[in-house]
Amino acid sequence: MNQKTLIGGAIGVVLAGVLLLSTLFTVHQTEQMLVVQFGKPVRVITEPGLHAKIPFIQNTISFDRRLLDYDGPPEEVILGDQRRLIVDTFTRFRITDPLEYYQTVGFGEAAIRARLSSIVPSALRRVLGNEPLLSVLSADRTRIMNDIRDQVNREARRFGIAVEDVRIRRTDLPEENTQAILNRMQTERERVAREARAEGAEVAARIRAGAERERTVILAEAQAQADIIRGSGEREAIRIFAEAFQRDPQFFAFWRSLQAYREAFGEEGRSMLILTPESDFFRFLKQIPQDIRAAEAR
Repeated sequence: MNQKTLIGGAIGVVLAGVLLLSTLFTVHQTEQMLVVQFGKPVRVITEPGLHAKIPFIQNTISFDRRLLDYDGPPEEVILGDQRRLIVDTFTRFRITDPLEYYQTVGFGEAAIRARLSSIVPSALRRVLGNEPLLSVLSADRTRIMNDIRDQVNREARRFGIAVEDVRIRRTDLPEENTQAILNRMQTERERVAREARAEGAEVAARIRAGAERERTVILAEAQAQADIIRGSGEREAIRIFAEAFQRDPQFFAFWRSLQAYREAFGEEGRSMLILTPESDFFRFLKQIPQDIRAAEAR
């Protein structure tokens, strides 16, 4: 009898423990609970702590209350200036209404990410379709991303979530556009280089022309100065010769004749003169014998 009583008591304790575990559940700070009964939601629990439910009839579904992320694939969009751009974005959201989320999406996070995969690209194309490339690449990007976030948030609100942020992680040009832009940049750089070379050639020609003009002026001035100096020298030489001739005309005539003899007979065997013996050119040579005889007589 005592043994049966002990066994019955143990079974009762086990059943009470199972019943207690089926009745009580804990909600953590990072989650929120939806209590469902036979698949139908009956209440939402957002406060952390120990809570109770009807055992074996009601179940709980946990939803993360932290910030969740969705990283979409790169999307090619056409901007307001008809340029194509590949945009890579990421989205941050949180579940704000577990009941509406459960009724529209279900209880998995994969389902809401599938919904966002169509909502985010649509908002992205609508907003960027009105913006030029310079706005996307400038400080206006913050305003553009806020517009995209607001549109995504309005559409995602019906699923019981709140979109906190949508950001552009990276923007790239399509491969064909990139090559076209690189070709345009190369052409532009070549044009600038040609203009720079042309301007340099023009400046060089101007400098050379100026230098040549200055050289011509300097040479002309130097030639004029040389002519003046040469003229002054010749004038001075003529004056000296004139003074010498006036002092002793006979000696001056003799000295000039000696110079003429030196120039006429300077290169031996190469000078030839055809003159008569009575030519005035030999008058001083004719006087030499007479002078010698006069000297011997004295």
